[in-house]
Amino acid sequence: MTTSTRNLSMAVLGTVVVLAACSKKEEAPVAVEAAPAVVAAAAQACGKVSVANMNWQSAEVLAHIDNIILTKGYGCDVELVPGDTMPTLTAMMEKGKPDVAPEAWINAVRQPLDAAVKAGTLHYAATALKDGGVEGIWMPKYIADANPTIKTIDDALKHPELFPSSENKGKGGLHNCPSGWNCQLTTGNAFKAYEAGKKGFVLIDTGSAAGLDGSIAKAYERKEGWLGYYWAPTSILGKYDMVKLDAGVPFDKDGFENCNSKADCDKPVKTDWAKSEVVTVVTDRFQKAGGPAYEYLAKRSWSNATVNQLLAWMSDNQATGADGAAHFLKGQPEVWADWVSPEVAAKIKASL
Repeated sequence: MTTSTRNLSMAVLGTVVVLAACSKKEEAPVAVEAAPAVVAAAAQACGKVSVANMNWQSAEVLAHIDNIILTKGYGCDVELVPGDTMPTLTAMMEKGKPDVAPEAWINAVRQPLDAAVKAGTLHYAATALKDGGVEGIWMPKYIADANPTIKTIDDALKHPELFPSSENKGKGGLHNCPSGWNCQLTTGNAFKAYEAGKKGFVLIDTGSAAGLDGSIAKAYERKEGWLGYYWAPTSILGKYDMVKLDAGVPFDKDGFENCNSKADCDKPVKTDWAKSEVVTVVTDRFQKAGGPAYEYLAKRSWSNATVNQLLAWMSDNQATGADGAAHFLKGQPEVWADWVSPEVAAKIKASL
C-alpha cells in the first residue's frame, strides 16, 4: 500500500468516525462495533508472512525482532522458516517464498537479485545494516592507543614485535580466517600482497571460528598484541574493543574478485576487503499486500555498534534469538521506536 493510498484510507476512516458521532443516539452501538472490524481488516491486509530465520546470530535476532514487531504491532501472522543466504534468496527468486529475508548479504548474488528487482518479483526494503558488513585486518584498541602512528596494514607490519607469534619466536603473527571459509583465501592472499612474510610475520591458522575468537579473548585478557582478520557485526567486537586498520589503498574490485578471493591467485594485490551490502529483501506479494507492515521493513535499519553490543549480551547470556529480540526491544526503544508509528510502538511496549 502506498503512502497516498494509506492517507486516503485514513481520511475515509476519519469521515466514517465523524458521521457516526453525528448520528442518532440509538445508532451508537454500530459505531462501537466498527473498531474491532477495523483491527481485523488491518490484520487481514498484512495476512500471513513467512520470514527467513537465517543461521547466523545477527540475522537470527533480527528475524525475531521482525517477528515481534510484525505480530504485535501490525497483527501479521508470522511464520519463521529456516534460511541461509543462497538457498533463501534462490527460493525467493524462483518460488516467491519466503516473503522476507531480514538480513541478506547480497554481494555474492547481486546480479540475479538486481535482475529480479528490475523485473518486479522482488524488492529491496531497508538497508538492514547501516554500516554494511565490514571485513579486514584488526588490532586491539589498547595497542592502537599506545601506538598512534599505526593506522594502516603496512604500518602494523613494520612492528612484528608488537604482535608476537606464540609458536614462532621472534616472528610476528597474523591470524587467518577460519578454515574452509572464503575469507581464508582473501586473508592468505593479502598476506602475500603486503609481503608480510618478508617483514617478519607468519600466517597463523586459527582452525575455526571458536579458535579465532579464543585468540582475541586470550590476547585481551593478557593485554597482549594481536593482529588478524575479523568482521562486523559480531559478538566479539561487542565484547572487545578492536580497531580496523586502513588498507592504505583504495578497494580494487577487479583484483579482489578475480584474484584475491581465488585459491589460484598468482599475483594478489593490495586492497581492502569488499564492503558487503546488507539489505532486507521482500517479495512483490508482500510489498503490495503488507501496507504499513512493509513500510516498517522499509525503515528498519541499525548500526554495527548496536548489533555488536546485542550479540555480546546474547553470547554472555547464552541467549536465543527470541531472548535477544526481547532484550533489545525492552532496553533500546530509542533505537527502534523511529521504525514504527507511536501507536505501533505503544502496542509493542505493552506486549513485552
